[in-house]
Amino acid sequence: MDNYFSYDLETLVNDNDHIAGDPNAKITLVEYGDYQCPYCGRAYPIVKKLQEDFKSDLRFVFRNFPLTQIHEYAFEAAESAELADKYGKFWEMHDKIYEHQNKLDMPHLVSYAESLGINGTEFFNRLETNETAKKVKSDFMSGVESGVNGTPSFFINGKKYDGPWEYEDLKQVLTQMIGKE
Repeated sequence: MDNYFSYDLETLVNDNDHIAGDPNAKITLVEYGDYQCPYCGRAYPIVKKLQEDFKSDLRFVFRNFPLTQIHEYAFEAAESAELADKYGKFWEMHDKIYEHQNKLDMPHLVSYAESLGINGTEFFNRLETNETAKKVKSDFMSGVESGVNGTPSFFINGKKYDGPWEYEDLKQVLTQMIGKE
């Protein structure tokens, strides 16, 4: 298992991150993800199931890593999730985007915000100002500094995990790390 770990997470988990789970969890799983990446879309329900299974033993952190050269809507989707955070709806928008990954143009992103109770016109106008672009770029650069070169990229307790990330594989790694086996 140790041979699956490489780079250190250069930017430690902090107050600028989106964190789900117990702050005192035994395991911190950080994902650098791209909302339009099909592999991230495949990883999304895997992470959800791990969160259900490990409960207070796992805290999950999501950071943006939009691959704009190949995913035309990735950056706007990331900005939308970040803007939804300003309304206290980051995780709801995160989930909505992944659950509708094939429809990420501006009208759909605005409709997702509206479905979360956010005023669509206001949301669109704020998106147009790029007020959340700095956060998305900061996440991206922290990934580059930590050796991220594709998505999804996972870090477990501060170390880049380069092993298989199907559900059973990750479950086994996390289980071993918390000493439940």
